[in-house]
Amino acid sequence: MNDSLKTLLIVAFLIMIVWNLGAGLYYLLIDRGQTTRTVRALSWRIGLSVALILLVIAGIWSGVIQPHGIGR
Repeated sequence: MNDSLKTLLIVAFLIMIVWNLGAGLYYLLIDRGQTTRTVRALSWRIGLSVALILLVIAGIWSGVIQPHGIGR
C-alpha cells in the first residue's frame, strides 16, 4: 500500500471525526434537546475514532504501517 494512500485514509478519518463533532455541536445548539441528532452525531464520532484506532493497530500488527520514533 502506498504511503500517500495510508496518509490520505487517516486524514479522511480525522476529517470525518471533526465533521461529526461539529455536527453534534450544531445540533446541540439548534435542537435544544428536542431530537436525538446530537447523540447520533456524537455516537458516529466515537465509532469513527474507535475504528481509526483499530485500523492503526491492525496496520502496525500486519506490518503495513511502520511505527517510528519522533525526530528520527
